[in-house]
Amino acid sequence: MRHRLRLGLLLVSGAALAVLLVAACLDLPRFGGASHPYGERATAAALSRHTANVVSAVNFDLRAFDTLGEESILFAAVLGVGVLLRRTEDERKKAPAPDPAPRPVRLYTLAVLPVSLLIGWYVVAHGQLSPGGGFQGGVVVASAVHLLYIGVDYRALERVRPLGPYVVADAAAEGAYLLIGAGALLAGGSYLANDFLPYGTFDTLTSGGTVPLLNAAVGAEVACSVIVLLAHFLDQAVEIEAARAAHLAERTEGA
Repeated sequence: MRHRLRLGLLLVSGAALAVLLVAACLDLPRFGGASHPYGERATAAALSRHTANVVSAVNFDLRAFDTLGEESILFAAVLGVGVLLRRTEDERKKAPAPDPAPRPVRLYTLAVLPVSLLIGWYVVAHGQLSPGGGFQGGVVVASAVHLLYIGVDYRALERVRPLGPYVVADAAAEGAYLLIGAGALLAGGSYLANDFLPYGTFDTLTSGGTVPLLNAAVGAEVACSVIVLLAHFLDQAVEIEAARAAHLAERTEGA
């Protein structure tokens, strides 16, 4: 395709998109006005399905398919990083030298770690009831695990972070989201429709139909994805790059 033709297509499509955006903006309700049609409908839909947190109802019920796309982007990104940062034939992996933090810092870290993990999983578990949810809680859980790297040393982190189980759990959580959506199809509904499980008692952990299940799947997937992602970067920075430096030093001494 010629450059001039590509440029013409870009300008035409850009102009058409601009017209649509302007038309949409002109039709928006007045800022601060009393008319909030989407919010009112979202609130009504959340309450009808016994979901106390309307934001979670939007993420895992009204727009559950969009959330699947967001979760899949993260999953694909972590997979891509794993492929790009895998150890090649000319790289060696060497255990880093111990570099423990001061004793008061280590004790404080070990005391805070279980509390941070508990808070993270609490945010995940209560996503359909209160602010938070799978995305936020998953990041808290992954961050809590890496307190060991900050407050103890890298070897302590490696002991609680074997990559194999986290990679499997990451894929399993992604698959769980897909399978829950397929459950709606088997029940005769549309994909990811929240209409085939009991809605439970309002404002309880089991309320909301498929919302708590999808929220939990996202929480596990986000936590494992962030842990695996940081593991690849830390391996490159702490282990593989150090081995490269040692290899260069050996070659220099030999010369």
